[in-house]
Amino acid sequence: MFTATLAVSALAAHAQAPLPGADLPTLLAIARERNPEYASMRSEVLAATERVTPAGAFPDPRFRLELMDITKGGEQNPNLWPGNVGGTKYTLTQELPWFGKRDLKREIATFEAEGVQGKAQGTWAELAAKVKIAQAQRFYLQGNRRLTLEILDLMVRLEKIAQVRYASGLAAQQDVIRAQVEQSNMRSELVTQDAEARQVNARMNALLARPASAPLAEPTLERPWPAPAQLDFATLEERVRSRNPQLFAEEARVKSAEKGRELAYKNRIPDFMIGIQPTQYQTSFKEWTLMLEVNIPLQQETRRAQERESEAMLAAARARKEAVANQVLSDLSENLAGIEATRRIETLATASLLPQAELTFNSALASYENTKVDFATLLEAQRAIRQARQNQIKARFEGQVRLAEIEKLLGEDL
Repeated sequence: MFTATLAVSALAAHAQAPLPGADLPTLLAIARERNPEYASMRSEVLAATERVTPAGAFPDPRFRLELMDITKGGEQNPNLWPGNVGGTKYTLTQELPWFGKRDLKREIATFEAEGVQGKAQGTWAELAAKVKIAQAQRFYLQGNRRLTLEILDLMVRLEKIAQVRYASGLAAQQDVIRAQVEQSNMRSELVTQDAEARQVNARMNALLARPASAPLAEPTLERPWPAPAQLDFATLEERVRSRNPQLFAEEARVKSAEKGRELAYKNRIPDFMIGIQPTQYQTSFKEWTLMLEVNIPLQQETRRAQERESEAMLAAARARKEAVANQVLSDLSENLAGIEATRRIETLATASLLPQAELTFNSALASYENTKVDFATLLEAQRAIRQARQNQIKARFEGQVRLAEIEKLLGEDL
């Protein structure tokens, strides 16, 4: 009974938990915690970080055991016990890279880890942008649906007006039919909008690692437009150069390539190995040998090829970083121009087009009721209102997309 009560309480608590989707910060927090692609990149960063210590470590020492004359000149059967053979050599050796090589390898691994970290930051920036754009699409479809319902309600009222006028002999039956056709078009658009909303919700759920059909709350709070001072190109250019994840990763690759070049040239100097070798006869050690081994760098052509390779890799890394910087700054300029255009379009639609369209419609409605204009003129005025509202909603959506793209380039919110 107690277990059943706990189960019911847990289900009730789960049912009362608010659905995600109403606000953007909650969606971003869920995506950061659950998205598998970003989780895999975090694991890659951890793996790359763990490579730093082994990269700069000494190689493991080697131990060798040699049993000499295990038959003692044929006087005994083969024996593997060290005290019962002719002699036993114990060899302990340690490879020693030349001074500075281990530090270079450690630095290369460190910069490679930073490159992976930059890639992970880029993955999060990309994921956050997708979440922001999907949420903006949800707002866009919600606004379009509300507008369509308003127009549908308006066409129902216009149909009633047309029916009254038709019954009075003041209008043709065609006016009623046109109003009904417009209503059918609005209902068809509602079906299309519902399908688009389900598609966007499925895309959002995929980003949040939730089932595709999981319910989402209706969006309630749209992101405000950034202040014009926040969209200054010079300021954003400086932030992009210092914080863009792609540039951060490319800079790490350049530094890694520079250290790789240094290591290639330092490989001209040979490494060496030291060792000690005590020799046991019966139960005592009577010989001690010290060893020094140096590799002879005879394959000069191989080393020169490796040096040329390191130079080419460095040149490629620098060129790639420059190309990424050019592309990122081009995208920044393009999105800033786009967000400025959408801001002006929204202002024009709100302050000019929409009020003018509403005045035109009200005038056309009054004139239609007084038999001064036909129904087609009234429909045209209604469509002008709808077009102005759609321009307004679309401008807000496109502005949110541009804002998300700018923040993706910055690697952080404005």
